[in-house]
Amino acid sequence: GSASSRPARSRCRRWGWTAARPTCSRSPCPRTWRAWRSASTSARAPAPRRTSRRLGRRPATGPRPGTPRTRRNPQTLQLISKKKSLAGAAQILLKGAERLSKSVAENQENKRQRDFNSELLRLRQHWKLRKVGDKILGDLSYRSAGSLFPHHGTFEVIKNTDIDLDKKIPEDYCPLDVQIPSDLEGSAYIKVSIQKQAPDIGDLGTVNLFKRPLPKSKPGAPHWQTKLEAAQNVLLCKEIFAQLSREAVQIKSQIPHIVVKNQIISQPFPGLQLSISLCHSSNDKKSQKAASEKQSPEDHLYVLEHNLHQLIREFHKQTLSSTMMPHPASAPFGHKRMRMAGPQAFDKNDISSLQPNEGLLEKIIKQAKHIFLRRRTARTIDSLASRIEDPQIQAHWSNINDVYESSVKVLITSQGYEQICKSIQLQLNIGVEQIRVVHRDGRVITLSHQEQELQDFLLSQMSQHQVHAVQQLAKVMGWHVLSFSNHVGLGPVESIGNASAITVASPGGDYAISVRNGPESGSKVMVQFPRCQCKDLPKSDVLQDSKWNHLRGPFREVQWNKMEGRNFVYKLELLMAALTPC
Repeated sequence: GSASSRPARSRCRRWGWTAARPTCSRSPCPRTWRAWRSASTSARAPAPRRTSRRLGRRPATGPRPGTPRTRRNPQTLQLISKKKSLAGAAQILLKGAERLSKSVAENQENKRQRDFNSELLRLRQHWKLRKVGDKILGDLSYRSAGSLFPHHGTFEVIKNTDIDLDKKIPEDYCPLDVQIPSDLEGSAYIKVSIQKQAPDIGDLGTVNLFKRPLPKSKPGAPHWQTKLEAAQNVLLCKEIFAQLSREAVQIKSQIPHIVVKNQIISQPFPGLQLSISLCHSSNDKKSQKAASEKQSPEDHLYVLEHNLHQLIREFHKQTLSSTMMPHPASAPFGHKRMRMAGPQAFDKNDISSLQPNEGLLEKIIKQAKHIFLRRRTARTIDSLASRIEDPQIQAHWSNINDVYESSVKVLITSQGYEQICKSIQLQLNIGVEQIRVVHRDGRVITLSHQEQELQDFLLSQMSQHQVHAVQQLAKVMGWHVLSFSNHVGLGPVESIGNASAITVASPGGDYAISVRNGPESGSKVMVQFPRCQCKDLPKSDVLQDSKWNHLRGPFREVQWNKMEGRNFVYKLELLMAALTPC
């Protein structure tokens, strides 16, 4: 039949097609037929073999003529396939490890790049924040705690955009930063010192700053926390100094207080000066250089600085607690003065007398007086203990003290005779302007703040201790006490206190020892022997009977410096033992 009715396979053989089109049963166009024809003929034609142009050179491809074709070993093919498989597996593992390292690095970067909102939430947990327009403002002041200081104490929260996120982020990076007022930057503290000599008028107001280390940040705390705490401390120090300056001007005292620049000068005792200074150093290089140049020996009283911070917080608490609810609770709300009004209501004078009228400056001056008096007392006792070896003086300070009163127990003993010589036990109650001395028998003596007065009193007590020790020793040795007096009216007059004396007799009554001890003159020991042993006595015509020879003769002084013994009581014990008959 016709060309269209022939099967596709016969047409392919006639026209030389390699394959029939599955989508079209009609004959192809001439252009398509020529393209297919050229492709099929090129596929059937064998590729020409390249021959070497040079004579005597064999073709590059194909085996040598006359040699049999070698086949590859199956073990070699197996090794090659294993090598390819291992290389593919290694490539997969390397790609996985690379992806894992990238994910770990991304997680670390995400941890470092903390979110601004999360950091702002941490800030809000510690500080008061409010939004004003497009700004976030915080409060540094103590107004919520009862402070009346007029400083606003406002800081601003800003976003930290100084770092390039494409580069390596440092460990201490924080997306949040705070901007505090310029007058609250740096560090500040209240310096309280006590000086003996008052400086010249030209030196007032120039405070010697000693170098104080900057506060260290707590581990794990953000940098803005340390920055805000330092600024709040500066604000509190300024409030304390402003309150002290206002009270120094208002208080009327015999010696007026001096306020010059950042320093308050007061005179608690004659020849003594109390200096309260506000030391504020900013972070600039000029203030740091000036602070390093003005370094002086550290005379700062940290206790008074701590007490100032406690007092200002108590003042804040009193300001908050001044508002009282009506009593009973069912009473109507109203002003406090209306609730207090009535026939038995207090007048203004009564109310003012009930309220504490001592200010911050008066309290800190009283505490400074007490601290100075306590230090002077301790220094006086230590100087006497180091200067005088016999008798020994011991001081036992109480651990439980008050800011206005301390106590110390003073014991005067002799070495080796502590059990029998316990007569002198003093309790010193150190107050603000005076010292109360309580004796063992309950007698109370009041001393002033003068150092010489306390020293003279202790010297007189040490002198009396020697006589009391002789009395206790005589009881132990079996001797009889003939006379005893704490205040002898005979002999030279002592410039410090009074001399004391005692006279003891031996058990048989043959010998007698008289001891006189003074705070300034020292000890004087005299021995009275029987008349029969005194060969240098002239014979008397009056005393003819031999019984009068048993009477004691005159006293003879003992060269006390040549006596052997470690202390006064030990020497006297040896003397009594020598005069006691066997």
